[in-house]
Amino acid sequence: MDIIAATPQSAIEMFRVIVFLVSHGLAMAGGVALGIYLLPILIAPDAPSDTEVANVSDKAIFTAQFKKDLPGSDFLHWGEGDVSISAGRVSFTGELAPGPDYRLYLTPQLVVNEQEFLKLKDQSAYVGDIKTFNNFILNVPENINPAGFDAMVVWCETFGEFITAATYQ
Repeated sequence: MDIIAATPQSAIEMFRVIVFLVSHGLAMAGGVALGIYLLPILIAPDAPSDTEVANVSDKAIFTAQFKKDLPGSDFLHWGEGDVSISAGRVSFTGELAPGPDYRLYLTPQLVVNEQEFLKLKDQSAYVGDIKTFNNFILNVPENINPAGFDAMVVWCETFGEFITAATYQ
């Protein structure tokens, strides 16, 4: 049908179809975005208690602080709290912005955004997956010596997003 030759009634119907498609497309996109944000929260295991984290952090060899105001952090990607590295374990008391597929890496130097981390990722040591957003405890793999690194970063592997970082040496 030629749009120019369309009757007023068919033009109204075409407008309704366009409005329908746009509104429903936006609603679907919003639902998918909300699902991506909420799913990690809904399936997250119970976080370790403050007492459990304190038992690990009491034996700390190194300590650091994640801060919200790093250049690579934003309102959706941030972390704030205290991190401790003891013999064989990393513990965190604080809060991370919810998201999927968070991983903790030890890095040779402090990185404060995606680009800096990507340059050092192959020199960094993967410690483990972070499954909780309030407190966590991770076992450090036996082949990793935290003393051989200076900093750590929380990284969202799925989206390649910097979350937060801290220097511990």
